[in-house]
Amino acid sequence: MADLRRCIGSARFGIEAHDAPVGDFPSQPSQKDGLGRMCKIHWNQYTTALRKAALARKATAGEVATKEAPTESPDAVPARNGVGGREARAAKPEPIRTKPARGRKTQGDPIVEAVDAAIVLEASNVTEASIA
Repeated sequence: MADLRRCIGSARFGIEAHDAPVGDFPSQPSQKDGLGRMCKIHWNQYTTALRKAALARKATAGEVATKEAPTESPDAVPARNGVGGREARAAKPEPIRTKPARGRKTQGDPIVEAVDAAIVLEASNVTEASIA
């Protein structure tokens, strides 16, 4: 039983769970044991069924369902949800907005007059100041 592993299958798409040889499972580095949860055959069936379900959802939502990627130029492909389409490219860009210049923080008086007079006198007497 050591070389058999359980393929989980998918009830949604009618894939039955079964035991399969360990060699039938793809490597999955993010899993604890390094192996996938479905055998390769059922994994391919599962991803195919997911893709077909997505195409069916798109078809019911009114979008065109195609089996292959479009080969037209990017300009001819319609934009999704109106973002980046021809209308967006035809519109003029917004003007660059600049912030207005800030006013002075001390309105009116120069900074020196706003400071206490005693501190200004000490600061102006530089010859008496010493490091030691």
